Amino acid sequence: MKLENIIENQQTMRTLKVVLYVAMAVFVVIDIFMPRHHVEFFWDEIPGFSAAFGIAAFAAVVVAAKVLGKLFLQKDEDYYKK
Repeated sequence: MKLENIIENQQTMRTLKVVLYVAMAVFVVIDIFMPRHHVEFFWDEIPGFSAAFGIAAFAAVVVAAKVLGKLFLQKDEDYYKK
């Protein structure tokens, strides 16, 4: 099965999204209940902080990439005709 067929199939994409959301939820739950033995920073004591920080950092990188792409990479339709 080719990757393009997987991406174009909406049912497969819905299933993939559900699997990824469940995986994120599992990681948050694991992070909440995992014991912390040697805490070096105060935020290491906050349950779920590492998982939430990872998700927020990922979202920030995606948003920053989209903004930078719009500002510097995307050109007007008639850019090459000028």
